[in-house]
Amino acid sequence: MVEDRKGFKIKEDKLGEVKIADEVVAIIAGLAATEVDGVSSMAGNITNELVSKLGMKNLSKGIRVDVANGVVKVDVALNIAYGFAIPEVSLKVQEKVKTAIENMTGLEVSGVNIRIASVDMGKGR
Repeated sequence: MVEDRKGFKIKEDKLGEVKIADEVVAIIAGLAATEVDGVSSMAGNITNELVSKLGMKNLSKGIRVDVANGVVKVDVALNIAYGFAIPEVSLKVQEKVKTAIENMTGLEVSGVNIRIASVDMGKGR
């Protein structure tokens, strides 16, 4: 695996090479995290409804991705909706983010760290 400042190579053969930008992995993580019930939004980010209007790059805010030797570590900062159990939502986000990245990129995820940045009082059960 070869890494550079713009991404990392996941495959190279006689037909060519496949590179994935760090931003793509962050977007995958952001999409997966916001699909979990109880996640209001990504910290410093917009809601899912606005993503289609403003573009996917905004979804990577609040996410930090470190890739080394084909192994990914993800830090996710999110806003949780009031009334949801933080440990349960966090576990679901960790599982969903890990699965999404591994399935879509073929990379191994070594860890998904969650930071609850705020509680959204506008949503609840």
